[in-house]
Parts: sequence; structure tokens; C-alpha cells
Amino acid sequence: MKLYRTLIYLSLIVLLLGGAPAFGASTKTVIADAEYVMADGDTLAIAEEKVLQRAQRRAVEEAGMYLESIFHDVEKESGGRSTQTSSLEIRTIAAAVTETEILETRRSFNLDRPVFFMRIRATVNMTSLAEAIRRLQSDQKLAQHFRQLQQENHQLRSQLQELQRQPSGVRMLAIDPTGKSTSHQRARAMLETALHTSNLWDKIQLSTDAATLDDRYVDPLIVRGQTYLRLASLAFSQQTQPAQYTNYLDKAGIDFDLALRLDDKNIWAWVGKGDVLRWLKQWDEAAAAYEQVLELDPFADIARLRLIDLYTTQARRQAGAKSWHQALATLKKLLKAETPESWIPYQKAAYALRSEIYLKLNQPEEAIEDLSTVIRADPTNLAALVTRAKLYQERSQGRLAKDDLERACVLGSNSACEQLP
Repeated sequence: MKLYRTLIYLSLIVLLLGGAPAFGASTKTVIADAEYVMADGDTLAIAEEKVLQRAQRRAVEEAGMYLESIFHDVEKESGGRSTQTSSLEIRTIAAAVTETEILETRRSFNLDRPVFFMRIRATVNMTSLAEAIRRLQSDQKLAQHFRQLQQENHQLRSQLQELQRQPSGVRMLAIDPTGKSTSHQRARAMLETALHTSNLWDKIQLSTDAATLDDRYVDPLIVRGQTYLRLASLAFSQQTQPAQYTNYLDKAGIDFDLALRLDDKNIWAWVGKGDVLRWLKQWDEAAAAYEQVLELDPFADIARLRLIDLYTTQARRQAGAKSWHQALATLKKLLKAETPESWIPYQKAAYALRSEIYLKLNQPEEAIEDLSTVIRADPTNLAALVTRAKLYQERSQGRLAKDDLERACVLGSNSACEQLP
């Protein structure tokens, strides 16, 4: 399964219902309905989650906020099928809906497909919604810049050589003693240029100029910090002296820390801080930074992916040292019961690792449960099928063991075929 992140467009339009919407007003309570037709890749839990999200969106719209989104910022592709989730839209809804009461649910069928219906009573906080919109407008550009940096590897080698050469002269930035608004507009224009340039040195210089023009403007610090992290990654990949990429990491850390002093709820500053700490192998501190991102925005997929990788790697390291209970404690932080089922495919390596640890601790029931989770997420996982078959055999559950061995045999496992009667 591959995860692609492509943000095409986002627009948020405020409808005027009898005048300007009163964001200063605390809440509105509305009743809203929604239907959802279950897709091929959906489980029952996912379908129920989606119909609830649609009902909440309808409630937000009826409260006076119309969300028009023609983007997909998460796309999952597997077995020739793809599904999309508009996480930024969901984030906005989550910020607005403070309380949801389910009044009615029912299921029906349309052309052999289950149709889910839900009616809810939702309490919408207009002030929180306005704040979410403000942050979304900022997050859009930072997310685009982050993805842009990820796609520029082919240009970085020559730019690193350029950066390693001492600049021929000193670039001076002259600041006119004009008003704050003028400086901010100039800073925004410089940052816009920085976001669209592929030359990393120019990107750093432009973001530095923007930060100098407006020392309360957070975005230039984040753009510059992201760029320093990219340089650290490049220097490391070319086996440069540690002092070279450590210098970039120090500069990135300073930028993200300053950004957080200006805005401690900026999720991209927290992501950057976590990335720097992970580079420095400060695992617990990095995890805390990513957890803070999810505390601020439960739909910040990039932070959840970082946590999945960090906790799984840390638990694997602990298991390698035979610290079984310590590894289980680490995985428990990741494999929480409240994690949406749609994230299980990205956590299958963690479930597989935990099943191995359970086997070391002679806990076959728990191991079978985790292996079953892996197989639900990846029905072609030979190792999980064969291991579960062995556990079923040890428990004298021959029918279940035979089913797993037959599936593994069809998928190409010679050892599974040899074990079949």
C-alpha cells in the first residue's frame, strides 16, 4: 500500500446567513442527516466513521459555514483500487463540532451495496472554526513546501557543492522604516518567492530576509528550518563529515524553537522539532513532539506516520536487546485501541513485531490476535499466514491451520504446500 500526498486546492467560503457570521457567538446546535454507500475497501467501522463525518460536515454547513473542497491530500492504492480521504476538511470539521449526539442510525442496500444513514445533533463552535480556517491557510503553503523539498533530490548534489563554497560577497537587506503592515506584506512576498525556488541557498536567503522584515512572522522560520533539514539529509547521504550536517541540524532546531516561541500551536514547527530530535537520536523527546502535533490536530497524518516509524524502530531495537517487556511498552504507545482502523495497514509491521514478542513470552493467544490483524491488513503476508498456521496446529485447531496453509501455498510458499495433507 502506498501513501501519496497531493494537495490540489482548498477553498473555504463563508456564507452570510442574515449578515456576517457571528464568530464571536459561542455555539450553534443543529440537527443534520447524512448517507454513505460502502466502498470496496471499506470495513463496517470505516463506513460508520465516514457517514458520521458527512453528518458533521452537514451540521457545519447548516450552522453557516460552507466547505468546498476539491482536493485529496491522502490517497491509498492497493490491489488496483484507490480511496481518498480529505483530511484537511475533516480537521476543520473536528475543530468546529464540539459535541455530537447520534439520534438515529440505520442500514439499507442499494444494488447489493450497504447504505449507511445517520442523523445527529451537533454543537458547532464558530470561534474554533474561524481559528481552524486561519491555521489551514498557513498550513497549506507549509505543507506544499515540505512536499516540494521531498521531490527535489535530483537537484541537490550540485546545490550542496554551491553551498559549501564561500559566497563571493555579503548580501545586505535594507529595511525601510515603514509601518508593520507594509513590512509584513513584503515579507509574505519574499516567502512566496522562496516557496517557489528550487535553489536551496536562495530559499534560505529569501526566508531569512522575510524573517528579518517581520520578526513575528512564523512561516519563514519554518521554511528555513525545513530547508536546513533537507541539507542535513543530503549531507548525510553523501557521507559528509558529521560536523557538516550537525551544523544544519543546529540551525534547523533554532528556527523551529523560535517558531514555537512565537506560536506554540503551530503543527509544522512541532513536526520540524520532532524531526530534528529524531536526527539527534533523542527518541523520547521526538515522540513527545509528534504526540503534541496529534494533540493539536488528530488528523495530522505526517506526525502519525512519523510516530509509527519511530515507535516501531525503537521497539525493534529493544526486542533485539531481548528487553521484551520494554518493547511491549513502546508498542503499546503506538497500537492504541482508539486509533482509527484505517491506520492499521500502516502499523502492520508493529503488529507483526508484537506477535513475535508475544511468542517469546509464551503468549500464543495474543500472538494469534496480532497476526490476524496483520493478515486482515495484508492478506498476502506469507510469514504471518505460516506462523499463525503453526500456532493453530499447536492448539489442535486443524481446520484453521489448513486454511492458512492453503492460502500460503497458493501465494507461493513451498513450506506451506509441503505441510498440507
